Amino acid sequence: MLEFRRDSDGGASSETPNSSQSSMSSDSCPSFSRLSFDALELPSTRSYSPENLVLKPHRSSDSSWQAIRSATFSRKTGLNFRDFKLVRQIGSGDIGKVYLCQLRDDESCFYAMKVVDREVLALKKKIQRAEMERKILKMLDHPFLPTLYAEFEASHFSCVVMEFCSGGDLHSLRHKQPHKRFSLNSARFYAAEVLVALEYLHMLGIIYRDLKPENVLVRSDGHIMLSDFDLSLCSDAIPAVEFADSLPDPSSPAVPQSPRSPTPFSCLSKRLFRSQKIQTLSVNRLFVAEPVNARSCSFVGTHEYVSPEVAGGRSHGNAVDWWALGVFIYEMIYGRTPFSGENNETTLRNIVKKPLSFPTDSPTNACEMHARDLISGLLVKDPAGRLGSKRGAADVKTHPFFKGLNFALVRSLTPPEIPGIPRRKTTKSRHQRQSTAFDYF
Repeated sequence: MLEFRRDSDGGASSETPNSSQSSMSSDSCPSFSRLSFDALELPSTRSYSPENLVLKPHRSSDSSWQAIRSATFSRKTGLNFRDFKLVRQIGSGDIGKVYLCQLRDDESCFYAMKVVDREVLALKKKIQRAEMERKILKMLDHPFLPTLYAEFEASHFSCVVMEFCSGGDLHSLRHKQPHKRFSLNSARFYAAEVLVALEYLHMLGIIYRDLKPENVLVRSDGHIMLSDFDLSLCSDAIPAVEFADSLPDPSSPAVPQSPRSPTPFSCLSKRLFRSQKIQTLSVNRLFVAEPVNARSCSFVGTHEYVSPEVAGGRSHGNAVDWWALGVFIYEMIYGRTPFSGENNETTLRNIVKKPLSFPTDSPTNACEMHARDLISGLLVKDPAGRLGSKRGAADVKTHPFFKGLNFALVRSLTPPEIPGIPRRKTTKSRHQRQSTAFDYF
């Protein structure tokens, strides 16, 4: 969770205004007394060595990744805390603090180092959340998700080094827009990239559970990156090829079913998920890999983004991410969330009982009409009838709101905005939203 905020010395910690709505609290973990690891005498452990440096195909030509690989292979013991120089604190959250850092021997690239105090987490009983985030980061290799460059321990601190997103987050970016809302085309672009990222996570069996604009970071090229996975739920997703209309295709021969069940993709597996080209037998076939059997009874997320089943204290599964996507698109277009109340209790009550409504009775054009229809499908209060709950992104992608968009080439599209010269001024929103994690059982 890379929340950008003003440092205590008054200097700007990011190129963009601070996102005050975050799932992280500012007093959760103490920061280092100095921006240096030099005072730590204990040897580091769990460092990235040449033997355990995981191949990241989509990062093979990235200069930051190449610098890490060069530094790793230049020493036998692997990277540790003494290989990095901390520049400044750029964020803080519920389970750690984030620092802007550089390699000591190569200052050409910036990285974000998340530092977790294990002693503090043990007192708060949040060690499992930190470990879950680390396990998930190890698995990811996707343009719209974080890259784990290195991990190690120093004294009682656990450190993970990830990529630094210089563009801030979509919450900050939205507040810079006219009337503090994105145009329909911009909202469509960001929704598409978030959708692709969610599809990849669900293929791995990962339910995100913390989607909100504050956790959608903007890279230097203007494309997005989801952050913060300590609230995520891991399950299994069994891939399959299904008919788009859910009915057998009479023109296609029956395919014999194997008596053996396919091996599920587990997010805790040591194997990397490798995408394969699916040779479709018919134009109405869809590739589906959705963790439909995942269940949890934990109250996690941001109040304005939690689904009715979570707000009502019921068990939940993959459908919570598709509800959150509906709230996300609504906020991008209209500048506010659909069920926000005067306080958290009212907000949760609205989520469970209040019907969905829009700022105006009629959409201004066909694009907004499609957007409202998509939002309405995602914000169905019954998770069983919610768009995406059965076949995930395969169903959401086909909605008319995304008509004409080639999802396979979305990474090559020009983003609505590309971060430019660093801004030295930060602003704060009066409205704060925080993620929570509370187990009912």
